[in-house]
Amino acid sequence: MVNLTIDNIPVSVKENTTIMEAAAGINIEIPKLCFLKGLNEIAACRVCVVELKGKDKLITSCNNVCEEGMEIFTNSKKVIRDRRKTVELILSQHDNRCVICAKSGNCSLQKVANDLNILEIPFAVELEKQPWNKNFPLIRDSSKCIKCMRCIQVCDKMQTLSVWDLHGTGARTTVNVTGYKKIEEADCSLCGQCITHCPVGALSERDDTSKFWDAIADPEKTVVVQIAPAVRTAWGEVFGLKDKDATVGKIVDALKKMGADYVFDTSFSADLTIMEEANEFVHRYTNGLIGDRPMFTSCCPGWVRFAKTQFPRMAKSLSTAKSPQQMFGAVMKSYFAEKIGVNPENMVSVSIMPCVAKKGEREMELFHGEYAGHDVDIALTTRELTRMIRASHIDPKSLEDVVADRPMGDYSGAGVIFGATGGVMEAALRTAYSIIKKENPPADAFKPVRSKAFQENDGTVEAKFKIDDIELNIAVVSGLGNTRKLINKIERGEAKYDFVEVMACPGGCVGGGGQPVKDGYELAFNRGKKLYFLDENSEIRYSHENKDIIALYDEYFHKPLSHRAHELLHVHE
Repeated sequence: MVNLTIDNIPVSVKENTTIMEAAAGINIEIPKLCFLKGLNEIAACRVCVVELKGKDKLITSCNNVCEEGMEIFTNSKKVIRDRRKTVELILSQHDNRCVICAKSGNCSLQKVANDLNILEIPFAVELEKQPWNKNFPLIRDSSKCIKCMRCIQVCDKMQTLSVWDLHGTGARTTVNVTGYKKIEEADCSLCGQCITHCPVGALSERDDTSKFWDAIADPEKTVVVQIAPAVRTAWGEVFGLKDKDATVGKIVDALKKMGADYVFDTSFSADLTIMEEANEFVHRYTNGLIGDRPMFTSCCPGWVRFAKTQFPRMAKSLSTAKSPQQMFGAVMKSYFAEKIGVNPENMVSVSIMPCVAKKGEREMELFHGEYAGHDVDIALTTRELTRMIRASHIDPKSLEDVVADRPMGDYSGAGVIFGATGGVMEAALRTAYSIIKKENPPADAFKPVRSKAFQENDGTVEAKFKIDDIELNIAVVSGLGNTRKLINKIERGEAKYDFVEVMACPGGCVGGGGQPVKDGYELAFNRGKKLYFLDENSEIRYSHENKDIIALYDEYFHKPLSHRAHELLHVHE
């Protein structure tokens, strides 16, 4: 153990503990802007400086380890003066119009500046302005960038796409797309992890809330909204709601109050996805179509974009089933439009998603009968939802549990767990077992595919299951860097799987790029637990037992993988 004092408090810590970690252990929070443990420990911002007795220069606390006998001061006059000047210099190159920033109220720079009581900037303000395609789902505002390097490190180390890089030198150093490309030319997966790890508002999703308000205001339009499973795990964080109070029923109530005509739960179409994907897997496996490469899930658009740019030879191994978002939209514009007697041209299909890549996925075209358009017209993130609730002056504590509309209101626990890594695989295997055995497995028979901790074992879970004489080799992976490692193993012949689930964001959709942000915290694993709790307490645990799904097939699709199902529920590439 290493013994030292921090602000005159004796501390004993393990070797190689940083000063910042030691201080946190005694409830002393040292401010920081660039630090991300294991990803960005380069002390670029120098906001975390502390004073070491006997040393003239201040030292950074994020990447200096504790040594025996150190006397550290985190808030001395010298420290405060230096930290204040550093933040003032950062502010002199930062667009400080906080009231029109999506990150206002949840900005690390704003908090540090407020804590230091900075009321004016003594330096000349020089803002950098780089052009950007405002139609792209991911938006970068260079005038807000503080060059902390987080986006670069997250994209390099976590997602291995290297979309961002440093350009220039010295005072002219800036961050932009690697190779001086336009963002639409880069291999960006739209995972949004750079957004959720940005300490300021330099990176954000394209705000599409005005499109929603325009649709609501148009008397000719019927607005139909779907809510993804992962959204219910996080929206309440923004309003300080307890888990038991942040229900999906209250989101339904909020959207109805805003003026939505119909509101549904995407867990329904997650069940529909399972019906198609599980049957597709059983068909491929029993007909010898798996081969050396497994069938990969296709419900994560970030992963699909990654696969097509990084491993295009793997594209044919993707399931052809559309994602739950797209399937719901397709059903809205066909089956449901017919049910309620609305021309699909006058229907606006809106999705509330935990994901930025869904904004790109919604560009997928839909052709059905005389209709030519899109499955989904507007894709909004969880963050956009919370901003709309505030804009509508809705008190979240006044919301009541309102059930989703019919006839697509039922969903199973299997559909709910789609939002957590391993959830799609577990749900698919429950139904695949039923297809093969003509009976249900125990509901928790495939629990081993669940992750036991955030990013444990490089975000990968491997499992083997036996169904009669069939032995299935299964893998589940989240995070694109982890995915790259897994695919490389498959291609080198070091691993052989039959079915693989991939989620672009570490921890799955619950950790998606459109979810609320708590800087410095990875909340995906705990959010995922909420979905598994809902599954365990669900009356229906199998997608194929969802009565509304059964009715949909009886009335419209006839059976999984039918001609109409392929037309509306599968991609055609």
